[in-house]
Amino acid sequence: MSDRPVIPDQMRALVLDGVGFDHLHVREIPTPRPGPRQLLARVDAAGICTSLIKLVAQGPDHSYIYGWDVARYPLILGDEGSITLVEVGEDLQGRYQLGERYVIQPAVDHAPINHRERYRDGAKGVEKLGVGYTLPGHLAEYVLVSEEVLAAGCLLPLPGSDLPYAHAALSEPFSCAISGQDHHMHLIQEDPLKPRSVLKGLKPDGVTVIIGAGAMGRMHVDAALSYRPRVIIASDLIESRLERVRTLFGARAEKLGIALYAVNPAETDLGALIDDLTHYHGADDVIVAVGARRAIETAQAYCGRGAVLNLFGGLKKGEDMVNLDTGIVHYKEINVTGSSGGSPWDIARMLELMATGAVDAGSHIAQIGDLDHSIEFLEMVQAQDIDGKAIVYPHRRTNEKLTVSAWTGGDEKEYLASGS
Repeated sequence: MSDRPVIPDQMRALVLDGVGFDHLHVREIPTPRPGPRQLLARVDAAGICTSLIKLVAQGPDHSYIYGWDVARYPLILGDEGSITLVEVGEDLQGRYQLGERYVIQPAVDHAPINHRERYRDGAKGVEKLGVGYTLPGHLAEYVLVSEEVLAAGCLLPLPGSDLPYAHAALSEPFSCAISGQDHHMHLIQEDPLKPRSVLKGLKPDGVTVIIGAGAMGRMHVDAALSYRPRVIIASDLIESRLERVRTLFGARAEKLGIALYAVNPAETDLGALIDDLTHYHGADDVIVAVGARRAIETAQAYCGRGAVLNLFGGLKKGEDMVNLDTGIVHYKEINVTGSSGGSPWDIARMLELMATGAVDAGSHIAQIGDLDHSIEFLEMVQAQDIDGKAIVYPHRRTNEKLTVSAWTGGDEKEYLASGS
């Protein structure tokens, strides 16, 4: 990239101008130019996030839109991406350099600075924004990095220049798993005459159970390996997902001395397996990585004394009331937790794990395409026709979609070199 890249007047972007997929379009729009305290970045790769389905379905009624009139002020979607700076605002000269690579934590804990009049009640009470929601998103050739993103510390530099674009783009969904596991708190009292201490994260040398081995469930397995539990059990009703768990993580788990089980609860009594592995003490950490009421209610029985039950998979509004066995909470003294998205630290932590090879982001990628494929990919996600993550390269023009079992840095270089 030259010192002064040529920035076109127009760019392609995925925009939402109403409610429903009929109002979702990839179109040419003016390329934004940064104000004095803003940055403009080229989007090198962007991920297709499941959460976009809810945004498309709800439009201005979505909790992160706050009444913004999407018909009058269309949104540029995309909360996952990897970017390179191409223009720096006047007041930020010297702090940022052209060609620097970053990722953005899209959950921006900051009140609106720009366009407050577009929000309901002039943005009164709005304290959290979303990139790809009311802030410009990554499913475009360029993204405007606004003051809110910078003020909230949500622009994270890459730990090295050799991290593939697609891998860096997945730091956001991975950060949700990092955040979820970071919410686990175990009270430890080794001596009954001494005070309890707090152990944060999954219990080392413990037993971790992950319910659901879809894309996010597998990310949880990947992240859980870094805590070194003695056993990880991944449970799912779909055999192909379980086979991917075995293929992706079996060798690494064995190298780390972790016993990895991938089981179908319709064929294997999961409770009996946990009893056998723990001598009837129960699991230490149970993560429900699927949005299913039955899974949540069943998972409670797998918890041992002092365990953490993580309700990671969200349920639909109106269907989110579940039966909770308060006797388990009371007598087994378990903690019930959950999390929504991550923080800048979670992104930074995941980038570190990627850079050191502790996590292989490429093994979670299933589809590759052009920005023009983003709507089709999102429809495939909605129909559960993708078992993994879809990545688009906004600046590469192609009619071809690729289905892959993994995506390496070498694959990316060859792919980009062969495109227009």
